Amino acid sequence: MLITIANVLSQEDVIELRDKLAALRFEDGRATAGWGAKLVKANQQMRDGVTARLLREEVAAKIRGHAVFDLAVRPRALTPLLFSRYGVGDAYGTHVDNPMMDGLRTDVSFTLFLSDPESDDGGELVIETPAGEDAVKLPAGHLVAYPSTTLHRVAEVTRGERLVAVGWAQSHIRDAARRELLFDLDTARRRLFDRHGKTEDFDLLAKTSANLMRMWAE
Repeated sequence: MLITIANVLSQEDVIELRDKLAALRFEDGRATAGWGAKLVKANQQMRDGVTARLLREEVAAKIRGHAVFDLAVRPRALTPLLFSRYGVGDAYGTHVDNPMMDGLRTDVSFTLFLSDPESDDGGELVIETPAGEDAVKLPAGHLVAYPSTTLHRVAEVTRGERLVAVGWAQSHIRDAARRELLFDLDTARRRLFDRHGKTEDFDLLAKTSANLMRMWAE
């Protein structure tokens, strides 16, 4: 399931984060790419350090605290975030993400957009699906999450600068189809509650959701 999530960061959060990132050093992004991806990766990533680690933790807490992200991803753990910057001419060719990162299995990949879409041209995240390619470019503070099993790329930036935070989650639910079923079920359950309160139908959906989690969770 590919899902876009609005307002993971507020506009105030985005502005503050961009100001902090502007004061930090970035380095060649190929340092974190697999041996095949190094051949097609051209960007910069924030250099590690105390301030960088604090920023990663702050933004990760916002992501994990978002209710829709929690429902869609069912995160067991996140890898440390990467803050990436793409200038004119930078791109990231077609690749699949590493299956293991920082000791975690990567089930879900996500990109949190930090630059305003009108501030640059190109730079779309292009995800391959059975129905064709989905090109994603979202407002600052919005996030897209998708299965880490997919081939994807970042289109070349032709104007301005693309700034994003990217990360990966190991999910309690390994299978993407099962994650989508649980997401749909819990979304329906919450809508039913909003309309009618705690009813017998709500209780039945809650029981089904809980028992499917027991059956599928790792």
